[in-house]
Amino acid sequence: MLNHYSLWKYLAITLVFATGIIYTLPSLYGNKPAIYITQYIAEKNHQALNNILLSQIKKILENEGITNKSISLHTNKILIQFFYEKDQLKAYQKLSTIFTNKYQVFLCTTPAAPHWLSVIKAKPIKLGLDLCGGIYFVIHVNTEIILNKLQEQYIDTLKATLFEKKIPYIKMYKIKNHGIEINFKNSNFRNKAIVPLSEINHDLVIRRVEENKLELIFSERKKYEICEHAVQQNSTILYHRIRQLGITEPLIQRHGIDHIIIELPGTQDIKKVKKILSTTASLEFRLVNSTISDFEINNNLIPEDSEIKLTNNGYLVPLYKKIILSGNFIVHSNTSLDEYNRPQVNITLDKIGSAIISNFTKNNIGKTIATLFVEYKDSGEIDSKGHPLLIKYEKIVNIATIQSQLSNSFRIVGINNLSEARHLSLLLRMGTLTTPIHIEEERILGPMLGKQNITQGLTACTLGVLTSICFMILWYHYFGLIASIALIANLMLMISTMSIIPDMVLTMPSIAGIILTLSVAVDANVLINERIKEELKQGKPVQYAIHTGYRKAFTSIVDANITTIITSVILYLIGIGPIKGFAITTIIGVGTSMFTSIIGTRAIVNLVYGKKHINKLSI
Repeated sequence: MLNHYSLWKYLAITLVFATGIIYTLPSLYGNKPAIYITQYIAEKNHQALNNILLSQIKKILENEGITNKSISLHTNKILIQFFYEKDQLKAYQKLSTIFTNKYQVFLCTTPAAPHWLSVIKAKPIKLGLDLCGGIYFVIHVNTEIILNKLQEQYIDTLKATLFEKKIPYIKMYKIKNHGIEINFKNSNFRNKAIVPLSEINHDLVIRRVEENKLELIFSERKKYEICEHAVQQNSTILYHRIRQLGITEPLIQRHGIDHIIIELPGTQDIKKVKKILSTTASLEFRLVNSTISDFEINNNLIPEDSEIKLTNNGYLVPLYKKIILSGNFIVHSNTSLDEYNRPQVNITLDKIGSAIISNFTKNNIGKTIATLFVEYKDSGEIDSKGHPLLIKYEKIVNIATIQSQLSNSFRIVGINNLSEARHLSLLLRMGTLTTPIHIEEERILGPMLGKQNITQGLTACTLGVLTSICFMILWYHYFGLIASIALIANLMLMISTMSIIPDMVLTMPSIAGIILTLSVAVDANVLINERIKEELKQGKPVQYAIHTGYRKAFTSIVDANITTIITSVILYLIGIGPIKGFAITTIIGVGTSMFTSIIGTRAIVNLVYGKKHINKLSI
């Protein structure tokens, strides 16, 4: 039977549109200005977030005459919503002044939609920086340092290999391009060393230099893989650091070979964010070389496997260069007081770190181990590429004798004061960056510009939709009205789909993509209606004309939309930032427009005209 849908098809279409309406609602409600308060340091003796603090905050706001929409206590934060931004800013100034030493106070926005929508995970579309304001960072990842570390590690490995094979050498030192050069006594020893050294790593290119030298350089592929891994690891760590601030929807993406772009929509506190992002501290656990005397230390007679480091009190301590355990294996840390009321940092390791420290301490009971704090700081100078030169700052924060086998949890004592212990604990919890970073560019975009962009975007979108609706109704009458309903449904489905997709952010280019796809949707209905009119002009029956019009237009619509999707996919793959946003919005819009233009309008037409004897159409 022509122009007829089964009941299940109508139910499926109704379900799709009902779901679309529900998930569009949060975006219509928008966001409200808010403040959230979290614990500053997660430690055993922290300042708790409880109902007493909640009552205290309410009283402060009442005394200051600040109106709020709601104030609630959650698992790890107190959330205060406001009706107006002026009340939010006034409350922030007051609360941050009072609680600055106990808690973290942040400006943010929260969905204004009813609670039942949040229960079903319905959220408003996430707005980009150009629409809601926020902070923008361009971060340079110092891959040079990680390549230097690799160079040092392989020097130790090469020395160990030559020692094991009993091949003597005169000198081993670093050269340009992160290479290593080895001087041998003669060419026989040099030639003998080639085979065992080449077995260490196939990416290590070995060249004969002069009569008694070998030059070892890593392949470009190996260096690229190392840098790629470092940037990826740093991106992950920065993401988790930002999440610690309570910012749940940061946008972090790669830019070029060694840069990361971070966008934090709705965030304005740039100082706190910078402090969290740029910290490069870590811990290294090393064995103390107790065989070196004070005379050797004072006269700098230190063997190659050791180096001198300073303690908090300025004492010189010889440490083996080999790192037993690094901060990469630390999964949690907090501060507390020991039995003598002295500050200590409690550390928990992951499974790998736990196995390393357990095996080492088991075999080295009675020896002395040192905890070395390592941090990179900006020297204020730049290199030939314009990047800042970083200075490595190191100090020994703890020296202890291994008395028993350690497990996944242990403590560091001997720290000067509780404030220093808290700082160290916080740095360790934030995760250790694979290699230091530097913020090359930072910008704060105010929300006023975003409001103007939203207004302009909505105005353009509204005018475009209204113009299309007027044209369709005037030209195609009743069928134009059906096409207009499909156009509005298409916009609604696009908004709901974009709000559901994780990490989808609405920007001005995305709005341009929405407007573009709305015009494509109208074009599809124009094709269908014109096909139906052609069939009617040829004297075909009405029901046959409707059926044939949809069938013949279908191929043209699919061909046109497939080419648009292919172009958008290419834009998404090669583009960055706004271009990706435009591409993904266009892809979503093309999909929803095909659904509404072909299936949606056909369902309405079948419902109105199906199974009826009609002599004339309003088209």
